[in-house]
Amino acid sequence: MYAVPGIIAQTAASLYNMVDSIYIGHIKDVGSYAISGLAVTFPLMNISIALGTLVGVGAMTMISILLGQKSYDNAGKVLANTLTLNVIIGVVFTVLALVFLDPILYFFGASENTIGFARDYMVIILAGNVFTHLFHGFNGIIRASGHPNTAMGITLFTVISNTVLDPVFIFAFGMGIKGAATATILCQIIALVYTLWFLSDKKQFLHFPRHAFQLDWRIARQSLAIGTGPFMMNVAACLVALFINQQLRKYGGDLAIGAYGIVNRFTMFFAMVNMGFNQGLQPIAGYNYGARKYGRVKEAFLLTMKWELVVTTLCFLLSELIPRTAVSLFTNDPTLIDLASRGLRIMNSGFALVGFGMVSSNFFQCLGMVKKSIFLSLSRQLVFLLPFIYTLPLWLKENGVWVSFPISDTLNVVVSAILIVDVFKKFNKLQDGADASSLGSSVK
Repeated sequence: MYAVPGIIAQTAASLYNMVDSIYIGHIKDVGSYAISGLAVTFPLMNISIALGTLVGVGAMTMISILLGQKSYDNAGKVLANTLTLNVIIGVVFTVLALVFLDPILYFFGASENTIGFARDYMVIILAGNVFTHLFHGFNGIIRASGHPNTAMGITLFTVISNTVLDPVFIFAFGMGIKGAATATILCQIIALVYTLWFLSDKKQFLHFPRHAFQLDWRIARQSLAIGTGPFMMNVAACLVALFINQQLRKYGGDLAIGAYGIVNRFTMFFAMVNMGFNQGLQPIAGYNYGARKYGRVKEAFLLTMKWELVVTTLCFLLSELIPRTAVSLFTNDPTLIDLASRGLRIMNSGFALVGFGMVSSNFFQCLGMVKKSIFLSLSRQLVFLLPFIYTLPLWLKENGVWVSFPISDTLNVVVSAILIVDVFKKFNKLQDGADASSLGSSVK
C-alpha cells in the first residue's frame, strides 16, 4: 500500500523520458542521429538532476521532521528556502551551461552528426531549467508533507500531457527535436503553476510564508548537507554516462551512443518501478527499526526484495527473449535496431540480480546506515563499472562496454549480500525491544 503511489509516480517519471525518446527516434530521415544526440545530453541532464537533488532531498527530510514536531512555521521557512535556493542554483547552472554548451556536448560524446540535435534539445531544456528544478523539488515536498496522491496526480498530468503534446510539437508543428523539449518544459511549467498554488494555500499545514523569497543560510547549509549523499550518487551517475558515451563513440560511433540511449531508457523503466518499491520500504523499515522490532525490519526487506527481483527478472527475460521488439519502440532504423538489441541482451544479462542490490542500498539508508548505503551505490558505479568500461573495450571493442554492466552488477550483488548477511546476523542476536547499539557501531 505504501509502495503503490511511489511506483506509479516513478513509473510515470520514467515514461516521461521514454515518450521523448520514442517520438524523437521516429523523426523522418534523421531519427537515428536525433536519438544519438539525445543520448549525448544524458550526462548534462544528470548534473541538473544532481543539483536539484542536492536541494530537494534535504528540504524533504527537514520538512518531514518539522511537520512531525508540529513546527509549521519553521517548515514554511524551509519551503521558502527551497524556492530561493532552487532559483539561484538553477539560474547559475543555466547560464554556465548555455555559455559553454557546445564544448560540454562535444566532451560528452557529440560529433558533427549529432551536435546540432543535442544543442537544439538542450538550449530549450536549459531555458526552462529553473522551472524543472522547482517542479521536481516541490513535488517531493508535497509528497513528504502528507499528500502523496496529490504529488502522484501532478506527475501523471505531466506524463499524459507530454504524451499528447509531443507529437503535436514534433510532427504537426514540424519542430523536430526542439518540439520534444518544448513540450517537456511547457508541461512542467503548467504543473509548477498548480504546485505553487497548492503550496500557497494557507489552509494547508505547509504553505509559503509571507516572505517567500527569504534565504536563511543556516537552513540552507543544513539542507545542502543532508542532500550531499544523493548528490554524490547522481554525480557518479553523470560520470558513468560521460565515460560510456566517450567509449561507445570511440569504438562504435554515433549510432552506438544512440543504441545505449535506447537501452538505458528501456532498462530505466524497470529500475524506476523498483525505486517505487523502495519508497514503500522506507517508512516501514525505518519505523520498525526505530521501534526495535527487528523481525519486522527483516520481513519488510525480504518482501521488498521479492517484488524487486520479480521486476528485474521480467526486464531480464524481455531483454533476452524479445530485444528487437523492445528497441523497435524507439526506432525503425535497421542498423540502430541491430546495435541496440545486441546491447540490450548483453547489458541486461545479469539484470535479474540487480533488484537485490537496489533494495540493499536503500535498506541501509532507511536504517540510517548512510555510509553503507553510499558505499553500495558508489562502488557499483565507480569501483566496479568505470574500470571495466575502460579496460574491457581494449579487447572486446564496443562489446566491452556492454559486458561491463553484468560483471559490475554481479560484483555489487556479492558485496551487498555480504553486508546484508552481516547485519541480519546481528539482528538475529537481538530480541525485539533490545538496543541495537549493544552490538556495536556496525548496526547503527
